[in-house]
Amino acid sequence: MDKKKVALALGIMSAILTYGICVQIKTINSTNSSYSTSSTVNSLRDEVLRYKERYDNKYEELEKAEEELEKERESTTGNNDELTKLEEQIKEGNKLLGLTEVTGEGVIVTLKDSTSPTLNSVIDTSQLVVHDMDVLSVINELKNAGAEAISINDQRLVSTSAIVCDGNVIQINGQKVGAPFEIKAIGLSEQLAALSRPGGYLSVLQEYGIGTEIVKSKNVTIPKYAGSINYKYVKSK
Repeated sequence: MDKKKVALALGIMSAILTYGICVQIKTINSTNSSYSTSSTVNSLRDEVLRYKERYDNKYEELEKAEEELEKERESTTGNNDELTKLEEQIKEGNKLLGLTEVTGEGVIVTLKDSTSPTLNSVIDTSQLVVHDMDVLSVINELKNAGAEAISINDQRLVSTSAIVCDGNVIQINGQKVGAPFEIKAIGLSEQLAALSRPGGYLSVLQEYGIGTEIVKSKNVTIPKYAGSINYKYVKSK
């Protein structure tokens, strides 16, 4: 056989072999990379779950400790009128601060992102989702209507609560929550339900296809504030 043909054949075979090896190496690297990424995600997920479990356990311990403290208070003040009055003042103060669970007449307002992107020929898609300012505006209307206690997705609002944007979700009391937003408010339900009046903020949201619902109830339960309230500058006289 001609030496040139042999050399050419060997060259072609070498090129094919080299290409095959490169493809195999790339495939192995890609597989390892995917495995590494998946492994990292799983590790992070497991770590988050472990921290959540620790938090839940600590919160449960705190609940039990508060129950024991309440029993001790009742036992101590049971036969002392002055201490009983002080205990009632503490309970009333905790209720006003949002540190106790409360139940009463009120409304439940639900806000959902729009599912109709072409509604009213809206071009700016950011107007089709519920923003922190939308939630804040609804909260302000409820307060103006006399709401005595408010929560958002079971996050109790207190004097130090903040509602801020955090990407595609919002932060309430430092906790991330996303739509749909369930806002509970305790107060005179007839007044609170006026939130759905023509010209009210709910009607503005409805124009952009934002899902809104308001339900009156005789038995709205709002959880207590789970964080701590620290005043740095307020001083009593």
